[in-house]
Amino acid sequence: MADYLVIVESPAKAKTIERYLGKKYIVRASLGHLRDLPKSQMGVDTENNYEPRYITIRGKGPILQELKKEAKKVKKIYLAADPDREGEAIAWHLAHQLGVDIESDCRVVFNEITKEAIKESFKNPRPINMDLVDSQQARRILDRLVGYNISPILWKKVKKGLSAGRVQSVALRMIIDRENEINAFEPEEYWSIAARIEKGKAEFDASFYGEGKKKVKLINKEQVDGVLGKLKGKTFDVDKVLKKERRRNPALPFTTSSLQQEAARKLNFRARKTMMIAQQLYEGINIGKEGNVGLITYMRTDSTRTSETANAEAKSYIETMYGEEFLAAAKPPAKASPKAQDAHEAVRPTSVMRPPAAMKALLSRDQFRLYKLVWERFLASQMAPAVLDTVSVDLVNGDVRFRSTGSQVKFQGFMKVYVEGDDDKEEEKDRILPPLVEGEKVKFKEIDPKQHFTQPPPRYTESRLVRTLEELGIGRPSTFAPTLDTIQKRGYVTLDAKRFIPTELGGIVHQAVDEYFPNIIDVEFTAQMERELDDVEEGKTKWVQVIDNFYKDFEKHVTYADAEMEKIEIKDEPAGEDCEKCGLPMVYKLGRYGKFMACSGFPDCRNTKAIIKPIGVTCPTCKKGEVVERKSKTKRIFFGCDQYPECEFVSWDKPVARACPKCEGPLVEKKSKKGVTVQCTECDYQEDTQ
Repeated sequence: MADYLVIVESPAKAKTIERYLGKKYIVRASLGHLRDLPKSQMGVDTENNYEPRYITIRGKGPILQELKKEAKKVKKIYLAADPDREGEAIAWHLAHQLGVDIESDCRVVFNEITKEAIKESFKNPRPINMDLVDSQQARRILDRLVGYNISPILWKKVKKGLSAGRVQSVALRMIIDRENEINAFEPEEYWSIAARIEKGKAEFDASFYGEGKKKVKLINKEQVDGVLGKLKGKTFDVDKVLKKERRRNPALPFTTSSLQQEAARKLNFRARKTMMIAQQLYEGINIGKEGNVGLITYMRTDSTRTSETANAEAKSYIETMYGEEFLAAAKPPAKASPKAQDAHEAVRPTSVMRPPAAMKALLSRDQFRLYKLVWERFLASQMAPAVLDTVSVDLVNGDVRFRSTGSQVKFQGFMKVYVEGDDDKEEEKDRILPPLVEGEKVKFKEIDPKQHFTQPPPRYTESRLVRTLEELGIGRPSTFAPTLDTIQKRGYVTLDAKRFIPTELGGIVHQAVDEYFPNIIDVEFTAQMERELDDVEEGKTKWVQVIDNFYKDFEKHVTYADAEMEKIEIKDEPAGEDCEKCGLPMVYKLGRYGKFMACSGFPDCRNTKAIIKPIGVTCPTCKKGEVVERKSKTKRIFFGCDQYPECEFVSWDKPVARACPKCEGPLVEKKSKKGVTVQCTECDYQEDTQ
C-alpha cells in the first residue's frame, strides 16, 4: 500500500510523475478546480467582507469522492498543482475539501516535469502560500463583481447573451479606438525617387536623400520634377563611403507573452492554441524508452531567467555542435520588466540534448513546431551576438544627393539557429553593395519616381494586441488567450486577414460600458488595479481592502446605469427581398456573429441565410455567375460563385475584375506584410505592391 497521495491537475502529468516517484506514492488528477463560485448567482456576499460562497463544480463530485477515498488510505497528502496563483488556489481548495492543514508542508511545486526536478521538489515541500491564494481569489471575486453586475444590465438594455469584463472591455476598447483612428485618418501624399546604379557588371539601388547635405522630403510631383530637372547627365560621384561593424544580440528566452506573439508570427497559431500545445509539452510526451517526459518548462511565466544548470547544458551543446566561437561571452543578466513577478524560469526546453530533429517522429506536427520554436529560442539566447558589416554610400550629381545602404552578415552567431520575428519588418537579409571608393564615378541605369500615400495605423493582430496589453500592464500572461477568445465568441470582434475588426454589436456594447462604467475601460485604472492585485500577491495589501476600494464606487455606477440607461433597440432593416419559403419580407438582424438575413415572419417562419456581398467580378469558371464574398464556418472570408452549387468556384484570394495582360488568366489580390499584390493564378505575372 502507498504511503503518500500526490494530487496534480491533469492525468497526463499524473502518469509521468507517478513513474518518477516510485511505489510509495500514488498520483491522482483533480482535473483543475473542484470547487468554484456558483454559475447561477453572484456567490459573493458584498455585505460581509466579500465572503465568497464556493460550491463543488457540477460533474466534479465523483472525482472529489474518489480523492477522499484515496486520502483515507495514506499517511500524507501532497498538493502539486501548477506553480502559479491558479495552482496555489487549487491546492488551497483541495486542502479544505480533504481536511489537509494548509500550514503543514503539503505543497509541492516544480517548474519542469523531469525526474531530477520532481525528486528535488519533494525534498522541499512548503505550506500553502496564502498571499498567492488571496491574490487569485481577489481576481476571481473582482471579475465576478464586474461581470455579474454589468452583464444583466446589458441583457436588459441591449440583448441577451452579452457580457463585460475587467480585461476584455479594455481589449475591446483598444480595438475600437484603433478602428476609429483608421476611419479618421487622412492620407498625405509623398514621393520617392529610386535609381538603379551600375558599376561594371554589378548593379545596386539608391534612393533620393536630399539636396546638398540637407535631407529633403518630397511631398508632390512638382518637387520631384524639380529634382529630376537638376540632374546633369547619367553620372554620379561617390561622395562618401561609411563602413561600420554592428553587433546584434539574441532575443531573451520566452515568457508567456513573447511565446504567444512569436507563435502567432511564425506558426500562425492563435494564443489559445499556443497555450494548449505548450501545456501538452509541459505535462509530458511519450518519447520511447524514457516514457512520458515533460519537454518544456512551465509555460505561464513573465520571467526571462533560466537556471545555471540549463545554461551550462546549452553551453556544452553549442560548443560541441557549432564551436567555441559561437558561445556567448559572460554578461550580466537582462533586467526584468518592472511588471514581471519572476516567480519561476522562462519557457525553455527541459533539456537541449533533445533537439527538435530527434523529437520530430514522436510529436504531432503542431507539437513539433512549437517545441522547435522554444528549443531554438533558448539555445540562441545562450549564443554569441551576430556581427554585421554595414555600409552607407552617398552619391551626388551636382547638388542632388542619393544614398544607398547595404549590410552583410560577417559572423552569424545566434542567427545560425534562430532570428526573432517582428510584426513591423521582415527578417534581416544581406544587401551587398559592390566595392566603392570616394571620388570614383558610377552611372545610373534608370530613375524611377513613385507616388505614395501615408498609411493609417494597422489593425491589431493577436500578437500585436498581446504585446500592447502587456506593455500597458493590462491582464497577466494567463489571461491573454481567454480574453481574446471571449471577445470573439461574444461577437464583439471578427478576424479579417488575421486582424481584429470590431463588429456593430461590439460598438454598441462598448458605447454602453463607456458611458456608464468609464473606469472599467480606462487603461490606467485597469493597470493600477493589476498593480494592487500584485501587491496582494506580495503580501503588501489585504485582498478585502482592494476589493472594497473598487466596489464602493462601482456599486454606485451599477445602480445609476440600471435606472438611467435607456433600452437600446436594435431595429431590423429591410433586406429588399422576400422569403422563398413563405413570401414575407426578409430583414437584416444583428446576431452574435454579425448581421444575417431572417424572415420577418419569425417565429412562424424560421428561414435564415447569410448575407452575401457581390464584389463586381464575373465568375472566372462559369462566366455567368457573379463572385460574392462569403464566410466559412470559422468566420474566415472567402470568395465564391453565386451560382453555387451549379458552379463550384471558390478562392481565398479576392478576384480582380480584369484578366492577366500576359496570359488572359484570372487575377487575384494577395495580402502580405508589404500590402496587397495583384497576381495571376495561371502564370508568373505580378504587379507592384500597392
